[in-house]
Amino acid sequence: MSKKISLTRYLVEQQRLEGHIPPELRLLIEVVARACKGISQAVNKGALGDVMGTAGSENVQGEIQKKLDIIANEVLIEANEWGGHLAAMASEEMDSIYVVPNRYPQGEYLLMFDPLDGSSNIDVNVSIGTIFSVLKKAEGNHGVEESDFLQAGNQQVAAGYCVYGPQTTLVLTVGDGVAMFTLDREQGSFLLTEENVKIPDNTQEFAINMSNMRHWDEPVKRYIDECLEGKEGPRGKDFNMRWIASMVADVHRILCRGGVFLYPWDKREPEKAGKLRLMYEANPMSWLIEQAGGAATNGKQRILDIQPTKLHERVSVMLGSKNEVERVTAYHSGL
Repeated sequence: MSKKISLTRYLVEQQRLEGHIPPELRLLIEVVARACKGISQAVNKGALGDVMGTAGSENVQGEIQKKLDIIANEVLIEANEWGGHLAAMASEEMDSIYVVPNRYPQGEYLLMFDPLDGSSNIDVNVSIGTIFSVLKKAEGNHGVEESDFLQAGNQQVAAGYCVYGPQTTLVLTVGDGVAMFTLDREQGSFLLTEENVKIPDNTQEFAINMSNMRHWDEPVKRYIDECLEGKEGPRGKDFNMRWIASMVADVHRILCRGGVFLYPWDKREPEKAGKLRLMYEANPMSWLIEQAGGAATNGKQRILDIQPTKLHERVSVMLGSKNEVERVTAYHSGL
């Protein structure tokens, strides 16, 4: 594999040779990638660019917004609204959908994104990222409504994330496996660095916020307890724990070397199905994980089969190496 294949060339070949994506979707992905380059530049400036700290406002979930949350959200909207490929956008940082203004042509796709995942890590120089998901709008001439976004994750036509760390890496699927691209800062373009990413079925590494153990449901406690018992326990092997508090960074590690990531329901907010957002985080990440040979469930069912009922719906998430996800899911079934 040549390391000089650009994202544009890769997408053109997907369009031309494989027939996986129409030209409008290819152009949309390129625009999202360009927006991510802009966000990467803002992140890299850090304290030199007056982008650190909080913005003094809250998002729709009642979370304190960082300055970079708002900047990243605006960059993605401004980059995508005029291209003619989108009908509307939805963001974790906005109360409702953003319909493409009438002054621009309207396309057939819907874009959803978490503009800056892991924003609690911004001020301490730990990896953060952008997550995105693309759906196709239902056919017809009706205007765009919030209900158009309420599609199960198995209806996605593209999904990915960009992680801003020591390197800026774009990870993408259009339904034909997972590809990784690294930003060449000198050229200003994303170059293909890995194709057909595969996650091993087994692992000895888990990611979970252990400080919440007392709030977990019994199946999750059982699974983690068995991991912690190591070679002397029923698993017969020692496990390592990793937790970055940035879903993008944790999932990226799993795609690179395997592992399992758990963000389960807990008893502090029993009325909520989980913490992570189904539409902006769980669906795109679950599709990437499945495309790499892993699995993703909410403890009871495949995440991609969940029918959303509202734009900012939350969900419990267990994803990564297939055998581990199947094990913890089985525990939820009483097995």
